[in-house]
Amino acid sequence: MLYEQLKKANIEALKQKDANKRAILSVLLNKIKLAEIDKRTSGGELTDVDIVSILQKSVKELNEERNAFETAGRAEMVESLNGQIAFVESYLPKMMTAEEIKAEIEKLEDKSVPFVMKHFKANFQGKCDMREVQAVLKSING
Repeated sequence: MLYEQLKKANIEALKQKDANKRAILSVLLNKIKLAEIDKRTSGGELTDVDIVSILQKSVKELNEERNAFETAGRAEMVESLNGQIAFVESYLPKMMTAEEIKAEIEKLEDKSVPFVMKHFKANFQGKCDMREVQAVLKSING
């Protein structure tokens, strides 16, 4: 499970005294633990898809933070955040390309927007950007 991989990476970062990785791993592990508690209270289990979603949101937040530091002219913080972003992205699955999305849509009998969106959400969540799916679908349906 992805959660176990992140915990192992945290231990490695501790052993290597890598403060940059430790900082981002602490944040990620805390977010995952909170999500796990929320899932348990509603009677569910935390899945890798949930963790990928947390990682994607974290990358987005780190990018926004990096942009703010770039605007402020804080090069050392930008460099640190670039390292953290690259580290988190290394745990994300490879995203589907527009060609792969188009090929998957072509296989479907029903190419209506609700059907296609449900199909991708059920089968490829975390592996494709839903906005990209919508754009490809729009180009196919014209």
